[in-house]
Amino acid sequence: MVSIRVLASGSKGNAYLLETDKFRFLLDPGIRFKHLAIQLANLNIPLESINGIFITHEHSDHVIGLPVLLKRIPFPLYCNELTWKSLKKMMDLKEKAVDWKPFEPGCNIVLDEIEIESFPVPHDAADPVGFLFHHSKGTIGLLTDLGYITKLVREKILGVHTMILESNHDLSLLQTDTKRPWSVKQRIISRHGHLSNEATAEIATQLVKEGTQNLFLAHLSEDCNRTDLAESTVKNKILSAALPLPYIQAINPANPALQIVL
Repeated sequence: MVSIRVLASGSKGNAYLLETDKFRFLLDPGIRFKHLAIQLANLNIPLESINGIFITHEHSDHVIGLPVLLKRIPFPLYCNELTWKSLKKMMDLKEKAVDWKPFEPGCNIVLDEIEIESFPVPHDAADPVGFLFHHSKGTIGLLTDLGYITKLVREKILGVHTMILESNHDLSLLQTDTKRPWSVKQRIISRHGHLSNEATAEIATQLVKEGTQNLFLAHLSEDCNRTDLAESTVKNKILSAALPLPYIQAINPANPALQIVL
């Protein structure tokens, strides 16, 4: 068995739990430790049962819970070198006090029954990555926080059975949003920002052509997106290509609890 539990997903925080029959890993502890501990307790998952932490990039909505986690338990921390350097500077982490497990983007980490593959993505962070979790049951992809789909990203994710894929904003809602200044909007829509529903629909259609069975739309903006908009944009694009609809679910930032099982 391999599964990913969604603990948080959205502009205010992102956190996932990778589970197999033999281990558990946190992916991006992007919520405060108090809230993370409550969620794990509600799932009857002891903090001590977690075997390590994987980080995609150092933005606060992906790592804000990390310092307290590492103070409580010296978890092995898996991230690449540039991300590690950024984390040390941001959080005043001491190298000797952290069990850092470096990896190079593009390299695979084999942990018993699962192989974890990282790959670079275009985002305004030090060295951001996406992940593929390969298991005998299939592959789950985690791909959020990127401004566009590069050729390499496309090559990596085509054919993946189940994708957790960013669908951050609706372009019309973003353009008319009064809370965000022009500079922030420009960052979001840039090639190192976030995927819109429309951009996600394009790559989702290609994924379905290559056999993807499940699409979970993640990292939705609470102000500039809605679950129904994200889902309908992706579904309509797939249907317009005369393709069968896979399972599609947008993860609600206000109620993200979800377990994805292969």
